[in-house]
Amino acid sequence: MPYKAQIKELQTSMQKALDHLTYQFKEIRTGKASPGLVEDIKAEYYGAMTPIKSLANITVPEPRTLKIEPFDVNSVQAICRAIQASPIGITPVDDGRVIRLPMPELTEERRRDLTKLTKKYSEETKVNLRNLRRDTIEKLKKMEKDKVLTEDQRKQGEKSVQTETDNFSKKVDDLVKAKDNEIMTL
Repeated sequence: MPYKAQIKELQTSMQKALDHLTYQFKEIRTGKASPGLVEDIKAEYYGAMTPIKSLANITVPEPRTLKIEPFDVNSVQAICRAIQASPIGITPVDDGRVIRLPMPELTEERRRDLTKLTKKYSEETKVNLRNLRRDTIEKLKKMEKDKVLTEDQRKQGEKSVQTETDNFSKKVDDLVKAKDNEIMTL
């Protein structure tokens, strides 16, 4: 079927949108320590902005504490400054060699704000999915107009496009539900 390539392309694009949502969710603080919270924060290291994950080992020694062990002790201050300048809202504690990030309890109001943020991110992702669906259907219609597809093949293709869109929308809903449960759990 000539439209199968369009469906494959759609699946790849939708998976990228879902991966981006997962990445955004990784950066939302839930009260539990997670290396994903700080690993992509960039610190200045010898004149170059470098992600913390490239400068240090990030571990979770306790459920509510992150431990950052820089490979080079000269980068401790730069990492601390980068964390303080980031939007995560956690004050690093350093002893000159190791940086600890104690995760404060989230207030009920902050938890609600974070669930609103997950919904905002998920809605942006769903809009992206709908745009991908629209673009793929446009391509299928053009293929029919150019006599590459028959009307039946176009309709079958559109049906496949809708099925993929529904599947990815459900995956988005599942991700949001899991993240909201994680946020609201004390």
